[in-house]
Amino acid sequence: IGWTGRLADTRDSRQLLLAATAVQLAGLAANALLSAAQDPTNNNRKPCMNALTAGAHALRHDWTLSEVQDLFALPFNDLLFQAQTVHRAHFDPNEVQVSTLLSIKTGACPEDCKYCPQSARYHTGLETERLMEVEKVLERAREAKANGSSRFCMGAAWRNPKEKDMPYILRMIEEVRGLGMETCMTLGMLTADQAARLGAAGLDYYNHNLDTSPEFYGDIITTRTYQDRLDTLEHVRGAGMKVCSGGIVGMGEQAKDRAGLLMALANLPRHPESVPINMLVKVKGTPLENQENLDPFEFIRTIAVARIMMPASHVRLSAGREKMNEQMQAMCFMAGANSIFYGCKLLTTPNPDENSDMQLFKRLGIRPAQRAQKPDQVQEEELLAEVNRQSEPSELFYDATRSRADVLRP
Repeated sequence: IGWTGRLADTRDSRQLLLAATAVQLAGLAANALLSAAQDPTNNNRKPCMNALTAGAHALRHDWTLSEVQDLFALPFNDLLFQAQTVHRAHFDPNEVQVSTLLSIKTGACPEDCKYCPQSARYHTGLETERLMEVEKVLERAREAKANGSSRFCMGAAWRNPKEKDMPYILRMIEEVRGLGMETCMTLGMLTADQAARLGAAGLDYYNHNLDTSPEFYGDIITTRTYQDRLDTLEHVRGAGMKVCSGGIVGMGEQAKDRAGLLMALANLPRHPESVPINMLVKVKGTPLENQENLDPFEFIRTIAVARIMMPASHVRLSAGREKMNEQMQAMCFMAGANSIFYGCKLLTTPNPDENSDMQLFKRLGIRPAQRAQKPDQVQEEELLAEVNRQSEPSELFYDATRSRADVLRP
């Protein structure tokens, strides 16, 4: 028995020593890799490691197409490891921002976006609806907040907002923000004046996607230019709002177009705070209804590369989630996605319901992010309460008008 115990002690000690040595060697190897990657005299350093160190420590706006393509070409496990490393350097890896998207005006859009069932040019069976009443929008916003959403996004199928609708739009922003939620809108192209009015009303985010690469863009849309989209993003920035801008993959584009889309987004003067990556939802009646499916791994790669290139942005797993199984969605979260749309519908296309999302979150140990910013009214009330609390008598201070005996009396 004694020898058996000694052998067990020896074996356990040896295993502990080997484990400790392995940890030390792993640490030395990691430090050596990072040092080599950061050493400007090292001609053998790989572009992928350059991208990792750049993404982890600085925001870049000078990506080249070859650099982005190198990231896409990485072995899948290496790419996910790098994306997750960058993600952990900037975000809580187990927290996902949750938004709800509501169509406040549906259909009859004059644009010819080939993916969109809301275009008046295609016969998709979609019923058109006029701009929703403000109170109905607020009802949906209250429901979204009760279900765990921190941001309420409102979309209207317009080329651009009309002046007659602006007062209702501005009121929606103010009222939803008053509920304690972040606000986002997508209304089409904006002038500088319209953007300024939305910003003054308190709009937090404005969504305007680039959709795809500049080179492939003309194959998808002809009624507005790529520059039109960039101009709207510039107006949004000029008005002090945050930008939500991403694109759609699976529309028949080439791999270089997915790289080109992410390069266009990452090379903006400021990265979008939110980057939605959409998988094409094929709708009968649109020109893309019979488009071949994109390889799921290529979609996950797009998420991962977006995370590396825009490390401080929220990367949203957006349209197309209904067709993704739980394993694919989990891989997207691993690749750096940390935002979703929540609810059974995205404008006019299906989306997983809230219960299935919460069940998946629970299984993965993910929790919804809470809104950090509070509405002005709530902030004012909290500040006033704090001022009142501090003005109450405290044991740390005494009333100088009272006598010494009164102060010392217990």
